[in-house]
Amino acid sequence: MAFLDIHAIQAVPPANMNRDESGSPKTAVYGGTRRLRVSSQAWKRAARKALEADSASIAPSERTKRLPEQIAASLADRAPDLADKASEVAQAAVSDVFKVKTKSKKEKESGKERLTTEYLLFLGHDQRNRLIDALVKNEASLAEAVNSPKDSAKKLAAALKELRLRDTVATAHPPAVALFGRMVATDPTLNVDAATQVAHALSTHRVDSEFDYYTAVDDVDNEADETGAGMIGTVEFNAATMYRYATVDLRSLVENLGGDIDTAADVAVAFVRAFLLSMPTGKRNTFANNTRPDFSLVALREDQPVSLAAAFERPVSSDDGYLGKSVKRLVTHQREQDTCYGTEPLLNRAVYPAWVAETVEEGEGLELPSSTPLDTVLTETRKKVRAVIGGDDA
Repeated sequence: MAFLDIHAIQAVPPANMNRDESGSPKTAVYGGTRRLRVSSQAWKRAARKALEADSASIAPSERTKRLPEQIAASLADRAPDLADKASEVAQAAVSDVFKVKTKSKKEKESGKERLTTEYLLFLGHDQRNRLIDALVKNEASLAEAVNSPKDSAKKLAAALKELRLRDTVATAHPPAVALFGRMVATDPTLNVDAATQVAHALSTHRVDSEFDYYTAVDDVDNEADETGAGMIGTVEFNAATMYRYATVDLRSLVENLGGDIDTAADVAVAFVRAFLLSMPTGKRNTFANNTRPDFSLVALREDQPVSLAAAFERPVSSDDGYLGKSVKRLVTHQREQDTCYGTEPLLNRAVYPAWVAETVEEGEGLELPSSTPLDTVLTETRKKVRAVIGGDDA
């Protein structure tokens, strides 16, 4: 077993980056106290988009209902014999692979046909392209089936079945699918168990929501008719110092990537960077809450993944900032946990600016891990991860 744990303490100014159904910032009660919460789904999407945007070596993926529409567009462009029946072939192909229902609907204004599936499908661009290539390669046989004057639907289904299109999406998963997994409700055999677990981010202290009462002024001079604001409204927000945590099951990652150890090591460290530096985009234009973690800790473990959230089960209290006290709690909790259970990370590296250390009230026996630049931490982590999952000298 091998697990890569990622911990972060991050101060976030006024923000509403993850809203509930009423538009309020999400919260949770932990340790009997109301905390700010950012859901794992919100941060996973932010990390996934950052992962694929920031690394040229990370193959892209897509979660969409519009796979049939994408396939139909490619067939219309690349397979002349299927152009008139591209929508029909595309829908049948997606149904053949995923056992999912598809539907066709024309937009009233543009008249454009929209082809969608009943739920979102998650696959890599390469997987989608291999599926399309297989259809184009067999253009003649598919055209004969779909244009048959009798039982064309049955003949098309039979022709598609012979192509074994399912194999194009059942293997060679992109990094995002390998990390975050995939669920196909209509065909569980296409499911991919996620190699990564991401916790809901929680504030280390109690939070109270506030409201921003705003007005908008009409720029057109119309004082005779409008003596006040052109619009008024409120936006709910809060601010907090948060604990964030994620872990990567490295053995599962290797398995999901077809046994490619080097790629798994690359993907693991790329995810560390993406997770630490990403931010959900809710109300970003309103609050510009673009912070980075103030303290990051990367730990490679062979025993089990270990969240340090319990360090904050008793909420941090302070009248001069939460950051230093939160960092102190985190470091102390990790060391006491490992002492108690007789464990020790194979690698334990921290990233933080010097001023953070100055905010930590160092008590008896407390010494912060030395700070190392993120790029250096990632290089060291990649080397150690490769050694451990490769069975080398760890």
